[in-house]
Amino acid sequence: MIRLEARPYREKRLSELKADVVKCTSALGRKPKLRVVMVGDHTASAIYVANKEKMAAEIGMDAATVKFPETAAPEEVARAVAELNADPSVDGILIQRPLPKSFKEEDVLLWVHPSKDVDAFHPETVGRMSLGLPGFLPCTPAGCLKLVDFYGYDLAGKIACVIGRSSIVGKPLAQLLLQRDATVLHCHSRTKDLASITRQADFLFVAIGKPEFVRAEHVKPGAVVIDVGIGKNAANKTVGDVAYDDAAKVAGAITPVPGGIGPMTILGLLENTLAGANAKIKP
Repeated sequence: MIRLEARPYREKRLSELKADVVKCTSALGRKPKLRVVMVGDHTASAIYVANKEKMAAEIGMDAATVKFPETAAPEEVARAVAELNADPSVDGILIQRPLPKSFKEEDVLLWVHPSKDVDAFHPETVGRMSLGLPGFLPCTPAGCLKLVDFYGYDLAGKIACVIGRSSIVGKPLAQLLLQRDATVLHCHSRTKDLASITRQADFLFVAIGKPEFVRAEHVKPGAVVIDVGIGKNAANKTVGDVAYDDAAKVAGAITPVPGGIGPMTILGLLENTLAGANAKIKP
């Protein structure tokens, strides 16, 4: 059983990105700039944002967080995002989720201009991805595929099963898998006899938000299992949506949690920000 850790890819890619950022900075006359908008003091979000800033600084980017209290009105945050949209020195904008209940996701999706939508949530960005047109790719789904590529797996002609249908991971991941010529099975909370479907998959991607839900019975012997989830189990241990030790009994390869897809997501964000900056370089 192969443990698909992100660390080897991360080290290689960070070195490449650092060199690319130097070139971009020289051409633009400034560092590529990422701004994260965060509302409230959600602990997990704060840790995740800090990791983004740390990795960005590691490769020479200008990354900072624009913070608002939990009580901030949506209109106030929307105005701040509009100012970032209008600032030509800002290359990427990310609105950190979750947001307070007073924020309507259908409105927030439209706040970041598509040219700076490094999270790839705007309907225009999603549409371009679905049609296979150039544009930002969603960080977590793209990160899943990059890790699969790094370890030398070929998705073409294989059966890939996605468990989860969120707009952040499940839906875009299924689209990207189709573009890789995989045969896609898409499961969710209303799927009947889940294990009978998931056991058909050569590649099993799990993003359902239920700690240690997927077990050996769900996995085809020798399958590649990509665990996108992160949470706490009954023992308060950080785990994924896959019961790692149990699934590893039959899987051919599996991502750990932590140390699997999480770092890939942040790398994707930095890659998108760099792409946004490079797009401003005049020929």
